[in-house]
Amino acid sequence: MEYSPKLALLFALSSVMAAAVVTAQNSPQDFVDLHNAARAEVGVGPVSWNDTVAAWAQDHAETHRSDCELKHSQEDEPYGENIYGGAGGGASWSAADAVNAWVSEKAGYDYGTNTCSIDACGHYTQVVWRNSTAIGCARVVCDSGDGLFIICNYYPPGNYPGESPY
Repeated sequence: MEYSPKLALLFALSSVMAAAVVTAQNSPQDFVDLHNAARAEVGVGPVSWNDTVAAWAQDHAETHRSDCELKHSQEDEPYGENIYGGAGGGASWSAADAVNAWVSEKAGYDYGTNTCSIDACGHYTQVVWRNSTAIGCARVVCDSGDGLFIICNYYPPGNYPGESPY
């Protein structure tokens, strides 16, 4: 196949556009908007982006870039935490995939009894925790290229036993 400057330019432009789409689906505002949509459904005030919380999330996500293990950070951290992703799932999951997965746990949350009818709903209750006012999230593609690690941290943290999220 002969080199074509027009074809090379077209390929370069399409690559840049594809990267822009992925980045646009994972911006701080994307994470904030997705959280605030779920919070509005239950009458909870919005969260805003916090660079300090985001730096914490980024540091933790970076620790799993090489192993792609879906592990929570330390127990003594100052923030609430939700994680998503893992190895073998590809690298195209977005902020929407993560937040929608966490919010889907709403189906198993019983507000009247403040309990979960499924294995877990703590991701959902952290998303809508009424006292959390700030979030910071990070998304890193694992070194293998076939997985990623998405994390959101929340300040102040939520999910205190016996307390209702809203």
